[in-house]
Amino acid sequence: MRLFSYIFITAVALNACQSKKETADNHAHHPAPATPEADTLKKSLPKETHAMVGNAHITIKYTAPVTKGRVIWGGLVPYNEVWVTGAHRATSFEIDKDFAIGNQTLPAGKYAIFTIPGEETWTFILNKNWDQHLADDYTAADDILRLTVTPERLEENQERLLYAIETVSEKEAELQISWEKIRISIPLSF
Repeated sequence: MRLFSYIFITAVALNACQSKKETADNHAHHPAPATPEADTLKKSLPKETHAMVGNAHITIKYTAPVTKGRVIWGGLVPYNEVWVTGAHRATSFEIDKDFAIGNQTLPAGKYAIFTIPGEETWTFILNKNWDQHLADDYTAADDILRLTVTPERLEENQERLLYAIETVSEKEAELQISWEKIRISIPLSF
């Protein structure tokens, strides 16, 4: 009887440990947000944005550069050239449900976000090659969507590049990209 009790208790303990590990593994892709004190605004940092719109889960992974007093538009980021819309690696946009941008329906999947900033309008690009370094590997032949948008001027300076998903309704949201005193908004629907 004692041996049975020992085996039973050991099995329960191992199962509890395994369940905790699985739970931790399932949520490992949702890191805790960095505390404001950790951001010294001295270098680009890896960031993630997660959002639920209706039953669609969206994940955006990017490297967020800092303004640091530099001229961004037409300076660090040239006008009328393809920009990785972050630093280092291409920004990835992953969604687990089919979605639409404008009148174009797109399949669930993982994509790269690029933009072509202009003085008056920007071109927002979704590219099927999500694993790219800067715009070095970029080719327009892999674009699945291009959309012309008009940037909004911000009153407050957004020191660090920021991607956000603003939910409009159960079926609609906006992908917002803000840096320095510019924001662009991309309408998403499901």
